[in-house]
Amino acid sequence: MDSNLFPEGVKRCGLPKFLLWMVFPTAVLLWGVYAAVNIFYYGIGVTGLDNYFGFGLWITFDLAVIALGAGAFFTGFLKYILKIDQLKNIVNLAVILGFLCYSGAMLILTMDIGQPIRAWFGYWHPNVHSMLTEVIFCITCYCTVLIIEFIPLIFEQKQLNKIPFLHHFAHHLHVNMALFAGIGTFLSTFHQGSLGGMYGVMFGRPYAFREGFFIWPWTFFLFVLSAVGSGPVFTVLVCTLIEKMTGKKLVEYKVKALMGRIAGTMLCVYMFFKIIDTWAWAVGYLPSVGLTFEQMFYGNIYGQWLLWTELVLCGVVPAIMLISPSIRNNPSLLYTAAILDCIGVTINRYVFTVQTIAIPVMPFDHWETYAPNWAEWATTLMICAYGALVLSLCYRYLPVFPQEVKLNQK
Repeated sequence: MDSNLFPEGVKRCGLPKFLLWMVFPTAVLLWGVYAAVNIFYYGIGVTGLDNYFGFGLWITFDLAVIALGAGAFFTGFLKYILKIDQLKNIVNLAVILGFLCYSGAMLILTMDIGQPIRAWFGYWHPNVHSMLTEVIFCITCYCTVLIIEFIPLIFEQKQLNKIPFLHHFAHHLHVNMALFAGIGTFLSTFHQGSLGGMYGVMFGRPYAFREGFFIWPWTFFLFVLSAVGSGPVFTVLVCTLIEKMTGKKLVEYKVKALMGRIAGTMLCVYMFFKIIDTWAWAVGYLPSVGLTFEQMFYGNIYGQWLLWTELVLCGVVPAIMLISPSIRNNPSLLYTAAILDCIGVTINRYVFTVQTIAIPVMPFDHWETYAPNWAEWATTLMICAYGALVLSLCYRYLPVFPQEVKLNQK
């Protein structure tokens, strides 16, 4: 019924089968909307957040998807600025994922701020002493850049592209895409860094506080490196998932291997500095304030296993795998390394968000535990469902993968 809307030369499943697939993410989305209505009506007190844990699952999820969405700005930088032409067949997907990650993060923040009707306060009454002010403006501006990068792909839809104005408008945006890629790289680099810098300047929180360079704590640079070391392989994983679900080859494996090599190189740089930073923090900073390394961990949910999992299993191991040609050229091993890489950056965002707050910092304090309730899980999964729905529609109706026809004719 909707075959006239498909990209030129491709085949898609029947509309009933497609609608059947859409039922599950739509159900999850509606469950999340119900939870969001409860949060807006009754207030943020219906969640597991309280005066102790102002940050929780939402911020952990936000920081993780923003890091994984870095594949958009980094792939765009490599394609349009450094002219790595092999990435042209995956850059569209990277832009869509970046848009979904950033727009999803902004949607979930409308609940986290407590009173969405005051969301404009951050723009009109900015706290110039807070790194979050820079984050607010950079994320908003970069989300706008992603929309601009997304528009040409929408206008290339077969029926829309027949309209002369939209055709020429999309063409001119493509011609100037290097400019938007450069702006996006600048904006994304700074807000990725400031998200880490926000934790690094919290001198009352010994788990996160770091010394640094000039006005930037080391966490500023570590967050940027971890994002560019994980974002490209997240794009590879999503591309592979689409291929497995559709039974089609969408991107040549050598492009995925190239993305893996790029991510692996950046991950090696990140792990080098991350290990040095962790060592200096454990043997330098903590003893200087009368604390020990062991005091930073407690029980299972805040145990040392998280640190070693992040550094070794999900850091050093995937870094070595991704830079080793013999391993990287094996699809199963490449995807395994990519999954470990993404888990590692997620653990990093979790410990900086939750464990940082849970540690007692006053003599009368004790370890606090945080458990997100159904409302937080529902709204978080709602964003995942939103991403699945939009990505499904994009794949079905937009020319996301330029080489799809050629690859499936081989």
